[in-house]
Amino acid sequence: MEIYGTGRLEVRITAADVGKRVSVRRLNDPAVPGEKFTDTVGVLASWDDGVLLITRKSGETVHIPETSLVAGKVVPAAPARRRGPAATYEELARVATRAWRPVESERLGEWELRAASGFTRRANSVLPLGDPGMPLEAALDVVRRWYGDRGLPAYVQTATGAEGTQELLCAELERLGWVREVSAEMWVGAPAPVADLDEGAGVVLSREADEAWLARYQRKGVSEVALKVLGRGSPRSSEAESGGGPSVWFATVPGAAGGAPAAIGRCVVDGRWAGFAAVEVDPALRRQGLATRVMAALARRALDEGASAAWLQVETENAGARELYAGMGFAAHHAYHHYRAL
Repeated sequence: MEIYGTGRLEVRITAADVGKRVSVRRLNDPAVPGEKFTDTVGVLASWDDGVLLITRKSGETVHIPETSLVAGKVVPAAPARRRGPAATYEELARVATRAWRPVESERLGEWELRAASGFTRRANSVLPLGDPGMPLEAALDVVRRWYGDRGLPAYVQTATGAEGTQELLCAELERLGWVREVSAEMWVGAPAPVADLDEGAGVVLSREADEAWLARYQRKGVSEVALKVLGRGSPRSSEAESGGGPSVWFATVPGAAGGAPAAIGRCVVDGRWAGFAAVEVDPALRRQGLATRVMAALARRALDEGASAAWLQVETENAGARELYAGMGFAAHHAYHHYRAL
């Protein structure tokens, strides 16, 4: 924390700074042993009734009594990235939703309501980019009814930790009783270094998720709706070949005769972006480079189709995947979350 010319720490933020990224230092509870101070960096979501609410990059919300403040200042909204291609949150959010498109969608102002019979939260949640065209509580009532009419829980997908993300919306959802159930991260990198990691020998690429690919896919009971979301039978691939939409590819490393594949993966090429997903390996064959082989084969195909940047989504708790993708040059861009209505 900065010490100013007077030799004292100073609180240089006010309630007028709500919505800005701040760094604050506060006194810890003297009854609790440990460090005297705690530092918190995040977006100041509110400052009401003597309490600051700060949303960290991870999406965690921190409540800080103003009486405990020792110092505080506004800090840059988007720290310079050290790794990965430059991208805005909105650009990545739109690319990701095209790669995991719902079967049904409807606009609510600038929000997009998405449904696919419950197959994945990504395809069954609101993407709130912009203004819903009405007060928030009224918009959320519409959201509840829309998903209720389809027999689905109401989810809103939000993001934190980058310029243009939705820390204020996260705080409002929590205030209104919505529960954050799932958090993960969007990572970005470059396909060219990935393509150079392995020759990709033995990887079969296809436009469709065939029965062999599905036998390795971790989501069981895959329905026709799920196949549409994944890309099988979708017009997207044929559109892509004529320049009209994202290009979907499925990778398979064959397993033993008659058995499930040793490894699979999926890649969606959309303009400059290649999105990787569903990279799965037979548990008995892990740590043998199969995931790298699949990624390399898909990355080469993405480069052939003009991609120059790449993204993927990884769960915070998946240490193995995080280690793998970090070694390939990927780095976290922002966190995203799914809030469910109670």
